[in-house]
Amino acid sequence: MSSEQLVRNCAPTLAGIKTGSLYTLYISSEEDYRHDIAVLNRFMNRKGLRIVPLKVCETYVLIYLYRPSMLRRDLEDPLALKILSERGYSLKGPDRSVADLIRRMREGGEFPHEIGLFLGYPPSDVLGFIRDPHAGYADVGYWKVYSNVESARAAFRRYRKCTAEYGRMYKSGRTLEQLIV
Repeated sequence: MSSEQLVRNCAPTLAGIKTGSLYTLYISSEEDYRHDIAVLNRFMNRKGLRIVPLKVCETYVLIYLYRPSMLRRDLEDPLALKILSERGYSLKGPDRSVADLIRRMREGGEFPHEIGLFLGYPPSDVLGFIRDPHAGYADVGYWKVYSNVESARAAFRRYRKCTAEYGRMYKSGRTLEQLIV
């Protein structure tokens, strides 16, 4: 698993300004990516991060990198709890909610749009997208924005700036471990 790929796709999460990030990892063997995840988790866990495969396909794995402490805070929001409850999540803590998300991803069927809650998106925007992904949004960036447009735009600017800065630092020789806040 490429450190450069992690930095490029997950910089705001590595920096501690975003709850979670997703990225697609193309694989040649299941054994290789499982080993890489185990190695990464050894040092990432010490820095408050966790990396898990959400969905495994023949040629790729959908990877979720997240900060459990931030996810715990995000999932305590009453609207987030309501959204997850309506979708059959057990609500027994963030670890259980991630396990429920993995189950939903692997069952197939409709994509679980509540995944935005696991990425740090505002629950009101996640709900807006669930209700109608094609209408009613006011802006689009890292997610479709249905409310608090200025706050979302500020977050988008922070994420873009962080990604650019992390990319620059990585290219100048900083290691992945050095970049994790």
